Amino acid sequence: MPQVTVTVRDRAGHAATATADYRIAPPVLGGYYLAGNADPTADLAGGNFRSLTQYRSFADGYVLPGYNNTWLTVLGRDGVAVNLVLELKHYGAAGIGPQSFTVDGTGYTVPAPAMTIQQRPGTTWPRAYGYGQVLAGLCDGLFARTLAQYRGLGFPVNIQLASELDTDHEFGTTEAGVAYDWAQSDARAVQAMTYIVNWFKARPLPAGTTFSIGSGGFDRAAWQRTHPEALMARLDFLQWNVYATDPSHTALARFRRTRDWAVADLGPVALSRPVLIAEWGVRVAEFPDQAAWIATVPAAIARLNGERGPRIVRTNYFNSSWGTLNPKARGLAALRAAYATKPYV
Repeated sequence: MPQVTVTVRDRAGHAATATADYRIAPPVLGGYYLAGNADPTADLAGGNFRSLTQYRSFADGYVLPGYNNTWLTVLGRDGVAVNLVLELKHYGAAGIGPQSFTVDGTGYTVPAPAMTIQQRPGTTWPRAYGYGQVLAGLCDGLFARTLAQYRGLGFPVNIQLASELDTDHEFGTTEAGVAYDWAQSDARAVQAMTYIVNWFKARPLPAGTTFSIGSGGFDRAAWQRTHPEALMARLDFLQWNVYATDPSHTALARFRRTRDWAVADLGPVALSRPVLIAEWGVRVAEFPDQAAWIATVPAAIARLNGERGPRIVRTNYFNSSWGTLNPKARGLAALRAAYATKPYV
């Protein structure tokens, strides 16, 4: 590691010398997501966009690059860092039933998803492949199909397992008729996520492949439960999402919240991992001038990265749902300006 040596001397000729290690940190990667996994190429033009978030379900037969998504291959091979969120949540398939298919000459039959998640009262609960199904090896075919497509992609990605485990588990989960509360769901997820990461790492992967798990980062106890040291030893990034949804929310406070929990609660392995923000955004209902809030983000990231704790290395704006840019042109101009500022350059 490089060092700097400083010597000071007073008028009487007394001297003192100190040496300190230092490192030159690379720029933070400014990134983006466009609603519906849509082609963001036009939005990225003219900006220092160097990272991208994408969402896929293991149920989908066209995980990579995605059905008719040739643009993803172009962006990835041009050097845009892709954060690929792979979910057990079931979508992108024609039906909810079992699937039978062949991968590299091996036939697989995967049962119908047996779990419900995001069980918010008064809503339709999404189906997902169950943590028990994963641990029983019943989903191995889904992983094999994804891996085969990934090997042909032509560039490495970060594989983020789940979008937000805390959102999935907040109201409990149910698998095969058995209900599990939030804490029980977290414990089962840690086992299943470990299984999936180990499954992939036991096989040849494209060089540069990395792993993380997904978190909204809004509940401290859930954050602790889903980040044990044994799992973090298998992962390469910490990850949480950041949204401004109240007029009192500042960029510094929103990006800092989960980071402070990490510093206070997590172990040394977790704290050695850099941070990937897969989603960040500002809701126009509370912040009609989204551009003004976006303009405060570079200084917030720079300040946090100058403090003790894990370094934020990617921030991908979520142009959908809570983060939808309105008006879009003004929001994109603000993102381009932000990403042309330190620490993004």
